[in-house]
Amino acid sequence: MLLSDGTGLSRLGKALAGIALLGVLAGCQVRPLYSTAAGTEGKLASVSISEADDRVEQQVRNDLIFLFAGGAGEPQNALYHLDLNVSVRNIGVLIDVADDVPRAGRIVVSADYNLVKSDSGETITSGKRSAVALVDFPIQEFAKLRAVRDAENRGARELAELVRADIASALGRR
Repeated sequence: MLLSDGTGLSRLGKALAGIALLGVLAGCQVRPLYSTAAGTEGKLASVSISEADDRVEQQVRNDLIFLFAGGAGEPQNALYHLDLNVSVRNIGVLIDVADDVPRAGRIVVSADYNLVKSDSGETITSGKRSAVALVDFPIQEFAKLRAVRDAENRGARELAELVRADIASALGRR
C-alpha cells in the first residue's frame, strides 16, 4: 500500500535528492577575491608603477599607488612592475548650433597596462581599460578649464579602480 500510490517512493526520492544536494553544496567553497588567505593584498603592495608622462597619467599613477598599498607608498623591492600608458580624449557631444560651441562633453581616460614579474620579465596580465566622465562646458573660459580638469580627475580615479580590480584578479589566481 505504501508503494502502490507512489507517495512513499516520491517522498523517499525527494529526501535522497535533498541529501545529495546538501552533500554537493557542502563541497563548495566560496572565498572573497581579495581574501588574506590568497595573499592578494601583499602581492598588490609589491607592485611598482612606471613613471608618468603627463598630469592625468600621474593622477592615475597616484591613485593606483594608494589603492595598491593602502596609503603606504611604493615598495622598495617590488616583485611586480606595472607598465602604464594613459591617454585622454575630450569629446564634445552637445553642440550649440547658433554658436557652434560645445556645451557638454565626455572626457575619456584610457590606459594600456602590462604587469610583469620583476625578476623573470614574465607577463602576468595585460589589457586596456577606459573610463568616461561627463562634463558641462560653462561660458567662462576658466570655469571650462576647471570643469575639464575635474572630469579628468574623476575619470582617472575610476580608471585606477578598474585597473586595480583587473590586477587583483590576476594576482589572486596565482
